[in-house]
Amino acid sequence: MIARAFAPASVGNVGVGFDILGHAIAGVGDTVTVRRIAEREVRIDAIRGADLPLPREPALNTAGAALMAMQEVLELPYGFAVEIDKGIALGSGMGGSAASCVAALVAANALLDAPLDRKALYPFALEGEMVASGGRHGDNLGPMLLGGLVLSTADRLVSIPVPEAWHSLLVHPDAVLETRRAREALQGSYALGDFVAQSANLALVLAGCFQSDAALVRAGLRDVLVEPRRAPLIGGFAAARDAALAAGAMGASISGAGPSVFAWFEDKASAQAAAAPVQAAFAAAGFDSQAWVSPLSAPAAVLL
Repeated sequence: MIARAFAPASVGNVGVGFDILGHAIAGVGDTVTVRRIAEREVRIDAIRGADLPLPREPALNTAGAALMAMQEVLELPYGFAVEIDKGIALGSGMGGSAASCVAALVAANALLDAPLDRKALYPFALEGEMVASGGRHGDNLGPMLLGGLVLSTADRLVSIPVPEAWHSLLVHPDAVLETRRAREALQGSYALGDFVAQSANLALVLAGCFQSDAALVRAGLRDVLVEPRRAPLIGGFAAARDAALAAGAMGASISGAGPSVFAWFEDKASAQAAAAPVQAAFAAAGFDSQAWVSPLSAPAAVLL
């Protein structure tokens, strides 16, 4: 028995929802092939497309750790052999570690005698994410499992409605920023007023999505907690963000841990038009880049 699944890239945090809010990105992602085997073990047989070596020890690999958790909790009498084809650059802030994890789970789920609901895969995915970042946060996992914009707490996933016309622009400069290093930049104290401001911004963005009110999103899509500490790690970030805002973005910030930058727009044409100036800003800082335009309601992981 064999199954193959594709999991899309994602924008984690969405600026105002650190570790809890994210949305899928259409057009780029990881593909994982899983074979059900008689041995009660998880095995990583191959990893292709990675620009840096990735661990093939299952417990140290996001896909492997997630499948090990599934096997243990469900008390499966069989195991899985895994092959990973990376389509997301490592350390890009596009949810690459989560994509391998989710694609593996979706493929393995299809091989179960009684497949689970997508939301039931979430706890296993959190175990996989723990391997990559040292924390069980689901901002990338939720949108990959359900599609679109998702609020991902410690124990549940909540889909957030967004207008079909709204699109995101994601620009990835040819640079690497490891998640653990990006999280280290967040150490230290924060002013209570900043927490209040960030909570207000998150509330405005969520309210704007539920009410299809771009003005509310524009008022709230601004990160006052994390962005100021991570921005110095990303060459050309400020210019790229400002270029997106000048092109009409409702808001723009760091995608996940960076160095990619995302921006939200009210329509596809505006997002497409903004790609060139944002990429030009990174070019001025010495970085080539790639850009993707995607609906905020982008699809979830799928079986192939």
